Amino acid sequence: MIRGLLAASGLALAAGCAIAPPAAGGPWTTGRLSLRVDAVADQPAQSLSAAFELSGSSRGGELRLVSPLGTQLAAASWSPGTAILRTPVGERRFDSLDELARQALGERLPLAALPDWLAGRPWPGEPHRSLDDGFEQLGWRVQTLRLAEGFITAARAAPPAVQLRVKLDRAEP
Repeated sequence: MIRGLLAASGLALAAGCAIAPPAAGGPWTTGRLSLRVDAVADQPAQSLSAAFELSGSSRGGELRLVSPLGTQLAAASWSPGTAILRTPVGERRFDSLDELARQALGERLPLAALPDWLAGRPWPGEPHRSLDDGFEQLGWRVQTLRLAEGFITAARAAPPAVQLRVKLDRAEP
């Protein structure tokens, strides 16, 4: 999906489809993210940087990725038993959020855990181990020491190594 998102960003820019502002009625977590997947075997390294908007929990929600120019690169929405990925080139349906991540990203990324991780806490759906600088869960090390400044890092060492860096926007008082 990283390659697909890069291609989709070009299509989105060409089409000029701007992202709608977050819908009212639910809390949204917003910020910027950087995702890097190391090269392995015949797969080259991949990276993606985007703004994001996230609302919901592991049971249901929405994640939007937005280019630096404000165009929507992709949106994922999920509820029990279904997950939908929308890009400028179309819509794909999956049986689960895990399947969406595996098919779209080529890697199993813990999208269900992301809302909790961005709040600086382990996802209640799986066991975790506390660390001085955060916690380990699902094979990922989540560092939350700089959460008060809005920074969270999640890294998976197992090949291919993956690093997700997040800078959360500050809530306006």
